[in-house]
Amino acid sequence: MTSASASAGALDSLLDRDRAVLILEDGTRYDGLAYGARGTTLGEVVFSTGMTGYQETLTDPSYAGQIVLQTAPHIGNTGVNTEDPESRRIWAAGYIVRDPSRVVSNWRANESLDDALERDGIVGISGIDTRAVTRRIRSDGSMRGGVFSGEAADQSTEELLAVVREAPEMTGRNLSAEVSVSVTEVTPARGDEKLGAVAVIDLGIKQATIENLANRGFDVHVMPQSSSIDDVKAISPAALFYSNGPGDPAASDAHVELLRGALRDGLPFFGICFGNQLFGRALGLETYKLPFGHRGINQPVRDKQTGRVEITAQNHGFAVDAPIDGVFESSEGFGRIEVSHIGLNDNVVEGLRALDIPAFSVQYHPEAAGGPHDSNYLFDRFAEMVREHTSKKGTHA
Repeated sequence: MTSASASAGALDSLLDRDRAVLILEDGTRYDGLAYGARGTTLGEVVFSTGMTGYQETLTDPSYAGQIVLQTAPHIGNTGVNTEDPESRRIWAAGYIVRDPSRVVSNWRANESLDDALERDGIVGISGIDTRAVTRRIRSDGSMRGGVFSGEAADQSTEELLAVVREAPEMTGRNLSAEVSVSVTEVTPARGDEKLGAVAVIDLGIKQATIENLANRGFDVHVMPQSSSIDDVKAISPAALFYSNGPGDPAASDAHVELLRGALRDGLPFFGICFGNQLFGRALGLETYKLPFGHRGINQPVRDKQTGRVEITAQNHGFAVDAPIDGVFESSEGFGRIEVSHIGLNDNVVEGLRALDIPAFSVQYHPEAAGGPHDSNYLFDRFAEMVREHTSKKGTHA
């Protein structure tokens, strides 16, 4: 064998070992190269439009059960570091990129993105036409899919498709237990003003949320998603907070009942993302699945109270069904409610505000560690609401 043919054989062997396949549940197949860990992963295939912040995206627990496609073509050039993760690990079920960076170029980087994916066992694929996959999802909606690499990629399309179609759909899935803490974790308040304890039900919380609450003077008690109303009352909280998280809000009845009990007790409430959907359900509203969801850091939202348009970070596949104009009554007895924020791309409900009780929520992410920060004022609005409520309680005492 000549040296040229030997080199060609070695290259063929490398490509064989490193090839990967993406299969969508409609039977569409994309052939590419393995990225991250090798093996098989299944989940709902979704796309994120952020051009930056891939480390924050991957470590967002809301992506549990989902294979994330980055629409930005070049990913990984700044590597990953130990300062920017939003949680204790990468939660995405899989990862799809077009052109992974061959080198890491950032003074803060501790390792490459490829190495981080492999360390956390995240199976990915690169080298495919991510624009084509995005357009298919936009046209046909988010769907189940699978990434297969290593020996798994040797199976026929029919065999792989059968595996994908046996995977659970996102509708009806309760994933909170997979991402929540198992015991309460406390972060003390920072600054001179102390507003008391905030009971945070961890449905998939991000570290930036905890930091924002602590910086506003709250002792942040991050509690397991299995916590009861008695567990919440045991810390004598000044307020209740529901975090973002993965899964279908229609499958979280226990969290809805806990919230209703807290609202009836007059506890001030703030919810974001998944917490917004559960607040809607607690008020008596329905939720529904969006065709392909909102995921990225460039989603325009209008605050009806101020008329201001904010560019927001979002990651959700479900939404609240509510009248976007006027005021309506809560069927669960919580008084008058209004939609406070509206998504300008599709008129989706992006926030709810109670007019007779101290409670509000938004569908997007005001903490947005990777940016934008247009909506960070909502944490100030929450702190002010708690101050006013505490002051009224003191007056009536």
